[in-house]
Amino acid sequence: MTVRIGVEEEFHLVEVETGLLVPRADTVLQGLPRETFTTELQQATVESNSGVHASLDGLYRDLTGTRRQLDTAASANGLAVVAAGTVPLARTAAIHPTAGVRYRHMVDEYRMVADEQLICGAHVHVDVPDRDTAVRIMCEVSPWLHALLALSASSPFWLGTDTGYASWRTMVWQRWPTAGPVGCFADAAEYDAAVRDLIDSGVISDAGMIYYDLRPSAHQQTLELRICDSCPRAETVVLIAGLFRALVTDALQRLESPTPPVCAGRHEWLRAAAWRAARSGLEGALVDPDTHHEASAAHVVRALLKRVRPVLEACGDWQTVQALAEKALADGSAAHRMRRTAEEEDLLACTDLVIAETRGDSGRRRRPAPSPTSRVPSGEAGLEDALSTRPARIPGR
Repeated sequence: MTVRIGVEEEFHLVEVETGLLVPRADTVLQGLPRETFTTELQQATVESNSGVHASLDGLYRDLTGTRRQLDTAASANGLAVVAAGTVPLARTAAIHPTAGVRYRHMVDEYRMVADEQLICGAHVHVDVPDRDTAVRIMCEVSPWLHALLALSASSPFWLGTDTGYASWRTMVWQRWPTAGPVGCFADAAEYDAAVRDLIDSGVISDAGMIYYDLRPSAHQQTLELRICDSCPRAETVVLIAGLFRALVTDALQRLESPTPPVCAGRHEWLRAAAWRAARSGLEGALVDPDTHHEASAAHVVRALLKRVRPVLEACGDWQTVQALAEKALADGSAAHRMRRTAEEEDLLACTDLVIAETRGDSGRRRRPAPSPTSRVPSGEAGLEDALSTRPARIPGR
């Protein structure tokens, strides 16, 4: 039986003409179905929730349809949506928390950590038999999560500055007290006791503030992946969802075998591996989960493919996932594409790139050349021709 998956995507809202991040979520959400779209902590962000799917093809159609729906609503207000960890152009004026008691508490308690939550992630849910199994699976799949982060890396810029990282969102996100790698727990009772201890300590107010890279859902019978940046290309989300589902299924099979794996008890390297992935994306070295030594991103991604190939073949996903993975390695991370565009043109052109990829367009729109007295936010002159290549598509579509 094929395990079902679902995705939550977070999107930035930007002005079409300036590319600047703007706090207009409540306006854009008017008229959109609340079961699919919702607000986040900051009004510059909108979240979408996919349906539950057995096939990657069904998930892809859902994600692209939802993106079109959100883009239409944003366009009606002179805005565009960006699926990326951060946007190239932002300013402190975009800091505008969403109303509500919970969000007000988060802003008052965490101050700048909450104020600078101008980041977006993509979260993948995979069905699991029960919470005990979900907790046991976490230990098995955690060593491979940094490879998924590298595939998603799309946040090289922060407030108009090149950070030198492929995923600066990761560095911003890890400032929360419960963010980062999850530890090893024997069962759900042990995990839930640890969560209660954190709540009782006053560090967090509720279980929803457990921001580990991986967690059992508090409301659904799923395991939730939380380490990834939002991805400009919907195909990248599908790739990550397919790989994560395969990792969960592979872990379940290993745990049910006559000789189930035993936790080695070493997790300190996981945070270092996530930092390495955030720094490098697909363009530099990652940490090999088997040796804990430095290895190329291509080596680590292909090692992951090799590990889960039997599962992918059994559910008919192998050709799709392999093709998408090789395409991702060939094209480079979104962070790489964004940085290259910014270097060749400017940050406004970079914003146009991620807007176009979020929409699934084949190229960026042409902007008129600025007059001698006009300025774009990056301080550089106009834009070059639109992109000549289309984003990757799921094979067969």
